[in-house]
Amino acid sequence: MAELKVIKTAAEQGLAEAFAGARATLPGAAAVKSLRDSAFHTFEAKGLPHRRVEEWKYTDLRALMRDAKPLAPPPDAAARKQAGSAGSFLAGAKPRRIVIVDGAFAADLSDLAALEPGLSIGSLAEALSKGEASVVERVGRTLPLADDPAFALNTAMMGDGAVVRVADGAQIARPIHLVFVTTPVRPVSVFTRSLLSVGKGASAAIFESHESADGVDHQANHAFDVSIGDEGRLDHVKVAREGDRMLHIATLVTELGSNARLNDFTFTAGGAVTRNQIAMRLNGAETHAGIRGATLLKDHQHTDNTLVVDHAVGHCESRELFKAVLDGESRSVFQGKIIVQPHAQKTDAKMATHALLLSDDAEADAKPELEIFADDVVCGHGATAGALDDDLLFYLKARGIPQKEAEALMVEAFIGEAVEAVESEAVREALMDVARAWLKARA
Repeated sequence: MAELKVIKTAAEQGLAEAFAGARATLPGAAAVKSLRDSAFHTFEAKGLPHRRVEEWKYTDLRALMRDAKPLAPPPDAAARKQAGSAGSFLAGAKPRRIVIVDGAFAADLSDLAALEPGLSIGSLAEALSKGEASVVERVGRTLPLADDPAFALNTAMMGDGAVVRVADGAQIARPIHLVFVTTPVRPVSVFTRSLLSVGKGASAAIFESHESADGVDHQANHAFDVSIGDEGRLDHVKVAREGDRMLHIATLVTELGSNARLNDFTFTAGGAVTRNQIAMRLNGAETHAGIRGATLLKDHQHTDNTLVVDHAVGHCESRELFKAVLDGESRSVFQGKIIVQPHAQKTDAKMATHALLLSDDAEADAKPELEIFADDVVCGHGATAGALDDDLLFYLKARGIPQKEAEALMVEAFIGEAVEAVESEAVREALMDVARAWLKARA
């Protein structure tokens, strides 16, 4: 019998070399190194995901990722200076800035003074190096996407990130802004893992922003592990405004206790290839999760929003709404799955995705799914894609509004339905300002 030989792509070979070269210096003692080895073995066995992998069928990473960029070096003075103004578009919300530069937690650039009672913020690399038991256990626990090759690669290569803890009962009034910025003028790769724990009866707001310059084909693989305790409350907003050649893979894993509330929003207006994957599990009754997003695409940009919401117990509610606006030859992907487990009776779950195509060459793919194993539920999904309404456009033009301005008003109204779910008025306005700037550039 002929022996089958697995042929690795240049990118897969480069990743294997990068891991072998960095393994000894990545933070963490024996237990973490063993975890890294196991995760990289999972990645090697699967390779970069491709179109024959169902969850990645619309985003063929093996084809899109031609090579592996070298790991980003520690940020120098110039990088830190450049990062000083990153994320300023959210300044109106007056958040506490926590800065991660080129994949490294930058304490000197972060606002760590006078933390509210019950709040602690630190570096993942430092916690792993010290062998903090709770952090080591957290990164090693089995998660819904543990076998996903992109997430496994993150586990193997994670260098740094933020560890945020909100104690039971703590009410953190000031938002926390995790600022991720990639600065080198030559292509690099970064791998970050951040952890957030919101204790029982606690509440907090977390913003993420991701930035890099145009013209540099960086690669980023970020993961955010979020745990919300019973009766906990969390508002989470992620904004990606990266350069026009960035490849950005992000994984959000969230577990919610009973009577918890999550309001999650993902906004993408940049990058060459972006994959936002979300795995959410509702573990307690009377829990509500709102997962929404908006995407603005042009030229040849490609954005993939893939989520799985697992209703593990009954009497829970989830709402998913994603909007995409596409111009040029861009492509948007939405894959959403709602799972209702056998004992999750009285589940109320609804999911919708809508795409607005401003160009005949744009493409929107949607694959909403329901897996229901209970019989007393209210679940539904829907998907639409189409161009601007000609009658409404004519109505606006008939009242003296120029074509491009009329189109802009309609696009603003279209994404505004999703954006209005963001709790912070200042953040809502900042997101709409980004949308207006995108529309102005289009005109």
